[in-house]
Amino acid sequence: MSLTPSTAIPPGWYPDPSGARQWRVWTGTNWSELTRPYGEPVVSTPVAASLPLIDALHRLLRYGIVAFFAGLGLVVNVLAHWPGTAKPTPFWFASTALELGIGLLLIGSLCFSFAARQLEGHWTIEAFLPGINVLVVSGLVTQRLGGRSPLWRVVTETILLALFIGQSHTALWLGVAPALVTLDHMRWTSALVDRLAGPPVASLPAVS
Repeated sequence: MSLTPSTAIPPGWYPDPSGARQWRVWTGTNWSELTRPYGEPVVSTPVAASLPLIDALHRLLRYGIVAFFAGLGLVVNVLAHWPGTAKPTPFWFASTALELGIGLLLIGSLCFSFAARQLEGHWTIEAFLPGINVLVVSGLVTQRLGGRSPLWRVVTETILLALFIGQSHTALWLGVAPALVTLDHMRWTSALVDRLAGPPVASLPAVS
C-alpha cells in the first residue's frame, strides 16, 4: 500500500509496504529508513517529535559508529608501521590504507556530528570536532537513558582510546580497546533508539 500526505495517516510504526516481515516508520509524509523486525504487536506511541533524532541515531548505528572506530584503528596501525619505522609496510600499502582510514573517520565523524546536533537541539562547536563529537554523543546518550554517570562513561572511553593510540604499537592487546568502545556505543545508542521510537502498532489504520 502506498501512503501519501493526503491520507493523513499519523506518524508511527506500520507494516513495511514492501512486504518484508518488519515494521517501518511512516513520518506522516513518507517512509523512513528506520525498520524493526516483527515482534509482539502493541499500541504505538507517537514518534513524530523524535523522528529527526531517531533517524540520526539510526544512521549512527548503521554506519557511523563502525566507520569511525574502524577508521581510527586503521589509521593508528598504519602510522605505527609507516615506512621508516621499526616494522614498516610498503609505501603503496601504507598510503592506500591511510586514505581509507581517513575516509572512514570522516564518514563516522559526520554521522556523530548530526547525532550530536539532534541530541543538543542545535549546532555546537563540539559537534564539528572529530573525536570530541564522539564523546559528546556518548555523554548525551547516557544522560538521556538515565544510566551510569555520563562523565564516567566519557572518561572511561577517553582513557581506553588514548591508551590504544599511544601504546597499541607496543602492547598489541590494546587493539581490543576500539572494539570495546564500538560495542558500548552500539548498545547504548540502540537502547535510546528503542526508547524514543516506542513499540509498533498492530495494524495499519484504514485510509479514508
